[in-house]
Amino acid sequence: MEALTRGAVLRSTSTWGEAESLARAASEEGFEKVVAAGGDGTVNEVVNGIAGTGAALGLLPLGTMNVFATELGLPGNDLERCWQIICEGQPRFVDLPSANGKHFVQLAGVGFDAQVVKETSLALKRSFGPLSYIMSAAQIAARQPPRLRIESENAVTEEGSFVLVGNGRLYGGRFPFFKQAVIDDGLLDVLVFKRLNYLEIIRYLQDVIFSSQITSPEVEYFQTTSLRVASEGDVPVEVDGELIGNCPVQFDIRSRGLRVFAPPMAQLSSLPS
Repeated sequence: MEALTRGAVLRSTSTWGEAESLARAASEEGFEKVVAAGGDGTVNEVVNGIAGTGAALGLLPLGTMNVFATELGLPGNDLERCWQIICEGQPRFVDLPSANGKHFVQLAGVGFDAQVVKETSLALKRSFGPLSYIMSAAQIAARQPPRLRIESENAVTEEGSFVLVGNGRLYGGRFPFFKQAVIDDGLLDVLVFKRLNYLEIIRYLQDVIFSSQITSPEVEYFQTTSLRVASEGDVPVEVDGELIGNCPVQFDIRSRGLRVFAPPMAQLSSLPS
């Protein structure tokens, strides 16, 4: 890393939340570029550290999934090119959504996927990698899903079992869940899986992944600038793969609220359709 980032000030992290503190300190010290070298969790922390400041975000995608970097069209297998984009490129503006005041860049989930994140231990992730989430999902699938209340002026469905909120198109890698999403349109993209059990949700997730448009009556897709999700019991919420608490959760979006270094927009056509 030192050889690649010659001239940069490097800081390593050892605990959760440290990247956010370091990023905030860097922006307060006047650094105009703050780089997240890691996965989507590291990116999320750095973004929460620089949000509302004059600093722009750079990415060196070193994580397992790197969904936000893929969304931006960054070459995940070419760190030298990513560093060149940071050093020489001009930052572009993208939207900055939040959940109960916690910023995220790519996606948030209420219910099923947050429960999977909650029950996937660090030891399991170290042993099995991405497969660990599938193992946890299989255990959760036999349970009764929660009842979620959806409040938004743009929603038709008032109740569901599982809610996903996206800023970009991708979820879980290169899967285009949010078919109409544009990362700088000022809108949240929302998927509501209606009153379904977990096995049905998994089946409809496959339909969402492999269909060019969402046509199932059991899945509602809409765009909005704000959304509230409540529940009768404790239902977990995750943003960018990290737990932030339980319902109720209020989602908002700051149009073009984050500056980030990325390839020219013309190169983003390589994303899946």
